[in-house]
Amino acid sequence: MTPHNRGEKGDFAPVVLAPGDPLRAKYVAEHFLDDARLVTDVRNMLGYSGTYRGKPVSVMATGMGAPSIGIYSYELFAFFDVETVIRIGTSGGLSGKIHVGDLVCAMSASADGSYAKQYRLDGTFSPCADYHALTLAVEASSRLGYPMYEGMVLSSEYFSSYNASGDDDWKKWTKVGALAQDMETYALYCNAAYCGKKALSILTMTDNLVTGKSFADEERMAGNGRMIKVALETAYGLQ
Repeated sequence: MTPHNRGEKGDFAPVVLAPGDPLRAKYVAEHFLDDARLVTDVRNMLGYSGTYRGKPVSVMATGMGAPSIGIYSYELFAFFDVETVIRIGTSGGLSGKIHVGDLVCAMSASADGSYAKQYRLDGTFSPCADYHALTLAVEASSRLGYPMYEGMVLSSEYFSSYNASGDDDWKKWTKVGALAQDMETYALYCNAAYCGKKALSILTMTDNLVTGKSFADEERMAGNGRMIKVALETAYGLQ
């Protein structure tokens, strides 16, 4: 147990799906997992373990931003024997070709924050996804007929709509190939690299910053179904 997780060793499966939203964790457990049981609810960061197609899979919320997913993913890797964390999150699209509901699989992550400064590296740290997990996700999305784009994502400390400068700074990132913006992938990939574990971030594009199109509020939970299915198929293939 930790101050943030009341589970014990053995409570979590080797692969954990990690949405930011606790209610999305609950949704996954109730609609996609068999024999799901609650294993932690500290600070209402809900975590469940169950099975998918007969194989153990867990799902646990991580909250918003690098500091939050940094805590929860590090503890899963370091204290609960989790081998792979697959982020299932929402994102803002930075390309006009990505439609609402399409998937973005983060091959690598860039950041405008300071998460990697803790490692005191003499250079720029560019963490990336686990190749095996990435390949399984691409294969699953193709098999299921779900549009997916693979490439670099930007993990920002700022929610783009609330940038106090008033500048569209995200446009600079589109010029260097960023497909989408979230707040958590970079920290997750850093932790996986540091702990010698595996990570993958699969994102649903819910709000396109180029076209201005978005999911309606009532579409947001069910609209993540494609992402969840691909993540579960990936988790199945990893075991």
